[in-house]
Amino acid sequence: MSLTVLVTGASAGFGAAIARRLVGEGHRVIACARRKDRLAALGGELGNALLPFTLDVTDGDAVAALPEALPAGWREVDVLVNNAGLALGLDPAWKASLADWDTMVATNVSGLMHMTRALLPGMVARDRGHVVNISSTAALYPYPGGHVYGASKAFVTQFSLNLRADLVGSAVRVTDLEPGLVGGSEFSTVRFGGDATRAAGVYAGTTPLSPEDIAAAVSWVLGLPAHMNVNRMELMPTCQASGPLAIKRQG
Repeated sequence: MSLTVLVTGASAGFGAAIARRLVGEGHRVIACARRKDRLAALGGELGNALLPFTLDVTDGDAVAALPEALPAGWREVDVLVNNAGLALGLDPAWKASLADWDTMVATNVSGLMHMTRALLPGMVARDRGHVVNISSTAALYPYPGGHVYGASKAFVTQFSLNLRADLVGSAVRVTDLEPGLVGGSEFSTVRFGGDATRAAGVYAGTTPLSPEDIAAAVSWVLGLPAHMNVNRMELMPTCQASGPLAIKRQG
C-alpha cells in the first residue's frame, strides 16, 4: 500500500535518509525543511514521488496553515514523521546559552507539538494514520551538558505515549523512536557550532548507527499490521550501552 508521508527536517541526515528509503519503497513523501536548495536537490534526485515543501516548524502560523497549503492530491497525509530537531552546546547548565535553550524548545517541543496538532485531526477523521516521533536515548539517560536537549526529548517520548492514550480505539498509531549514537548527520556539527573537528571526535573509535539505520526502523514500524502499535523503540549501536550512575568521591 502506497502511503503519503510528511517528513520534517528532510533536507539532510535522518530526514533525507527516511525520504530516500520510503520513496524507494513506493511511497510518496512531502519533504519539509527550511533549506530550499537542499530540498530542491532531493527532489531532483527522487523525482515526482517527492514534494519539496519549504517550512520552518518553529513558525506556528505556517504550520497551522500547512494542511490547506499542500497541493491538491497531497493533503491526506497518512504518516507524519516528526524528525526536525537539534542539540546546541554541551556546556553545564549554569554556563549554557539561554538562546540555545529557547531554540531547542522551540524546535524539539513546540515545533513537534504544532506539527502534530495540524495533521492529527485529519488522521482521526479518516480513522487511519501514523505519527512517528524521533526522540533520543537522551530522553531517558542523562549526561553532563544534556540538560535542555534531554528534557526536550523526554517531552517527545511522554507526549507520544499520551497521544496513544487519547487515540486508544482508533486506527491512528503513534511510535516514539529513541536513537542513541548516530553518525553521518549534521547533529554534532550543529551542536558544536560548526566545529567539524570536535564533532568528529564524538564518533572517534566507534561504529555508530547511521541515518539509514533510522530510516530502516521507520520503514519497519510503518510496515507492521495496521492493528499493531510500537509504542517505543530504543536503538543503540553495539559499541554503546547505558552505564552506571555517576558517583563523585572525595579524594
